[in-house]
Amino acid sequence: MARERITLLKIPVDVVPQEDLETEIMAVLDRPQGNQIILLSLRDLLRARRNVEYRTIVNNAALVLPVSKSILSAASFLKLTRPVRYNPFYFIIQLLGILEAHYKSAYLFGTRKKNLLRAEKNVKTTFPGLQIVGRCVGYYQKTGEKNIISAIRKASPSLVLFTSGVPGRERWFYRNRSNFETGIFLWHPNVLDVFAERKKRTSQKLFDLGWEFLPELVKNPFKLFFIFPYVGYILILIYYRLFRTSKKTKITG
Repeated sequence: MARERITLLKIPVDVVPQEDLETEIMAVLDRPQGNQIILLSLRDLLRARRNVEYRTIVNNAALVLPVSKSILSAASFLKLTRPVRYNPFYFIIQLLGILEAHYKSAYLFGTRKKNLLRAEKNVKTTFPGLQIVGRCVGYYQKTGEKNIISAIRKASPSLVLFTSGVPGRERWFYRNRSNFETGIFLWHPNVLDVFAERKKRTSQKLFDLGWEFLPELVKNPFKLFFIFPYVGYILILIYYRLFRTSKKTKITG
């Protein structure tokens, strides 16, 4: 089945059923140069609409997979194909499992040294067939970045999993993409800290309900102000439903 890429409010979103995920991951690995997978939240979608560089990053990503229930509802509202929503942490678990099954490799990049070492140990225990070909801590001096890029390029991993402590978030790969000939690059804010058992993963029950934001809201009540951009998002959807047409594209390979 061909992957379908829909355009939601001018932002691309890929429709990838669970049964096709392995095929799509391996297709990304076969592509030349390094390629990025974006796990797109509603906040990210709105950021892509207002930030030119981030929109370019999303447009050029090999896969853009939605993680917010609101994105699925919006696609249905605009009469587009409804995408499959992925829980970020469990998607990464699936991704590592797929790479292990194909005897591939990974490079871990970011967080503090203690957490990184523990995360590496736990990843090796959980995925013994996956080669960990390197690691690098985050929060590094800018002068050391060339050496980090060189180390990743020489290790030539199938996956670079990068996280907190890497400046620029998803922008880091995009700004340095010309240095990498192969591999998947995936950013997530705390995945290595979760693997290191320093942070809790999102409850699957909350995720299924679309309430995965609640733990963060408890920690930081100011995030409640996101209600204002959300209301704007609803109004934009109504406008698009009434006056605009949306696009969808079949993508093979």
